[in-house]
Formats: sequence, C-alpha cells, structure tokens
Amino acid sequence: MAELRSVCVYCGSSNTVDEAYFRLSRELGAEIAGRGIRMVYGGGQVGLMGASAHAAHEAGGEVLGVIPRFLTEREGVYTAIEHRVVETMHERKQMMFDESDAFIVLPGGIGTLEEVIETLSWIRLGLHRKPVAFLSENDYWAPLLTLLDHQVEENFTPPEFREIILHAGNAKEALDMVIQSARDFGLLAGKIPV
Repeated sequence: MAELRSVCVYCGSSNTVDEAYFRLSRELGAEIAGRGIRMVYGGGQVGLMGASAHAAHEAGGEVLGVIPRFLTEREGVYTAIEHRVVETMHERKQMMFDESDAFIVLPGGIGTLEEVIETLSWIRLGLHRKPVAFLSENDYWAPLLTLLDHQVEENFTPPEFREIILHAGNAKEALDMVIQSARDFGLLAGKIPV
C-alpha cells in the first residue's frame, strides 16, 4: 500500500506571531520532507507559510507553492521550489486541493480558516474524504474545535463528521494521524478520490 504522496499545509502569512508558531511550522516542514512526502502550500515566503516551506526544502523535500499573481509582490515567490502562479484565490485553493492527498492546518488567520472550512464543507457534502488534521500550539485551534462540538450538540452536524476531524499537538502526530486516517478509509490503495 502506498503512502501519502502530497500533504497540503494551510497556515498564516503573518510575520508578527509568537516564535512558537514558527518553530511548529519548521518542525512540520522538516517532518513532511523527512518522510518523503511532497508539501503543497500557498506559495508565499512570509509567515508560517514561508517557515514551513523553507524547512521542507532545506530538509531535501519536494515543495509545491501555489500563489495568485496579485500576491506575488506582497508575499514573494519562493523560487527555489516548484511554484505555480494562478490568477485567482479560487484557482489557488482548487489547485492546492487537487495536488494534495491530505491537509494539515497550522495556526493562521481568516484566510487559513476560510481554506480549511471549505475543505471540511466538501467532506460534509460527500465530495471527498481526504484527511484533515489541525496542528495546535498553545491550544490555538481549541475554540474552533469547541464550536464544532457545539454544532454536534445542537444537531447541526452529525457526530460521525466531527469524529473525522483530527487534532494533533506535534508534527509527527499530525502526519501519523492523516496517514492512518487515509488507510482507514482505503484512500492509500489507489488514487485518492476527489
């Protein structure tokens, strides 16, 4: 049975966050590369995006960055890796989705939240079953996970949907979780369905 080929990393672009978040991002990038998995991300050189991509590349990993043209000056294009410039945010998200077998979500802002909510919504709609794991530092994702629990309690979301949303405290655990989830759902036997 094959392993995951590509993991998409959703994360923030802010350069002014706590160093602990940068450390976590670098650990994830290095862990992905160390396992021979390609990292797919939003293409910029700033914030946690840049930190994770640089760490993956420096560890000898394959990295694909996908960035909309209008962000190339603001976020910079990491030219040492494979990068694709697209026209819109929608194209960016679709390409990142298409090029990835699983998703790991580092801390981030509204853009990160928007990306992962769309990915989760597509699972809920039955459009895919690619694994999603939230990777927290300082319990960053705890409020969102509490909201998801509340949605279950209020019958807006079925418990089985909430159960597939993974939460990890370190990079190794996050990768182990998405790999195991993919195995559990038979996604590693062949091409992962869209």
